[in-house]
Amino acid sequence: MDRFHSMSVFIEVVDRGGFTAAQERTGLSRAQISKLVMQLEAHLGTRLLNRTTRRISLTEMGRIYYERCKVLLLEVDEIDSMAGEHTETPRGTLTIGAPGSFGILHFKDVITEYMKQYPQVQISLQLTDRFVDVVDEGFDVVIRIAEMADTSLIARKLSSCKLVYCASPKYLKEHGTPNVPQDLALHHCLLYSNADKPDTWSFYGPAGIENVRVSGPLTTDNGHILRAAALADLGIVFMPTFIVGEDLRNGSLQQVLSDYCPPELNINAVFPSRRYLSAKVRTFIDFAAQYFSDEPAWD
Repeated sequence: MDRFHSMSVFIEVVDRGGFTAAQERTGLSRAQISKLVMQLEAHLGTRLLNRTTRRISLTEMGRIYYERCKVLLLEVDEIDSMAGEHTETPRGTLTIGAPGSFGILHFKDVITEYMKQYPQVQISLQLTDRFVDVVDEGFDVVIRIAEMADTSLIARKLSSCKLVYCASPKYLKEHGTPNVPQDLALHHCLLYSNADKPDTWSFYGPAGIENVRVSGPLTTDNGHILRAAALADLGIVFMPTFIVGEDLRNGSLQQVLSDYCPPELNINAVFPSRRYLSAKVRTFIDFAAQYFSDEPAWD
């Protein structure tokens, strides 16, 4: 038995003064209405209505139950209306996770411009390069730059991400330019500690994928530090172009081993489900997708 439905039918019977009069409002037959009220009485273990062939009247408990049901169903309608409005109008707190360097360099404008357009949304942004669990950690949206392994999540591509090997002209002049991946054994490499295997770089050459062990004077989980070290002539770094794109354009860094670079990665907005997507999540993802493009400015 659907108790809320039975309650609403019971209220219509009382308000309309009988089973026949309630038919038009409920769309049910007189027999169906009578059955629902009887089921409700059986569930409660008490009579709600006194019935005669000519009229109905509320019992003492029926009157109390009627008044309480009116209040309860009104509150339910208000809650439904509020939830529907929440679905239609972006509002509330939007919890977002994004990689540190990408967030600082390229995501801040997305956040600020979105907040200007949707002032009823409050942003809670966490910048971290660690792999976060979207569901368990309570994120609405996470920006992820990696292969999508979790098929239970939904991903929408925002842009692309190229990865390059590069070093400063001064470092290459002093230590030489590597021509093949094996040459890195003679070089200082700057390592990203959040990689699956920080001391192993993968190269995609004519013979397929080749993994090469590397080492160097610096290991860190921060892309800004790695970039600074490369600009300070400390070694070769393996980085996304959204961090070093401008340095490559102005010559502060030079790309090496360009024939061995890995395939592009997607920059994805990742979220738990398409079903019942709130307005704040839907509009933010659409806004971010429009802001970025398949040919990003950093390339």
